[in-house]
Amino acid sequence: QVQLVESGGGLVQPGGSLTLSCAASGFTVDWYGIGWFRQAPGKEREGVSCITSNNGRTYYANSVKGRFTFSRDNAKNTVYLQMRNLKPEDTGVYYCAADWLVTDCSEINSADFSAWGQGTQVTVSS
Repeated sequence: QVQLVESGGGLVQPGGSLTLSCAASGFTVDWYGIGWFRQAPGKEREGVSCITSNNGRTYYANSVKGRFTFSRDNAKNTVYLQMRNLKPEDTGVYYCAADWLVTDCSEINSADFSAWGQGTQVTVSS
């Protein structure tokens, strides 16, 4: 059974940093496409970053490019989202998602992912 558990969210001041973790079980992270998404109150879920299942290429939404970094630790079967220079508009619930058929992340689309974690709250506020 594919399971994903996010952690690492919290309250941080603008300009600060956080690293989110997504621990996977039931599958091997380097064989699956994995995405990070976020949802702010009253807004639609937004794709933030993604790594493809076939070649491990990473993609980022324009709003986070240069500030967020997606990484993967195959030994721990865990992926990470390192977030720097956080802004109030980065506030939301962050989710990781997985699917073995994700071979293209040029559009980070939630409909492409079948397994989801429960989410972790990130609040950027002074």
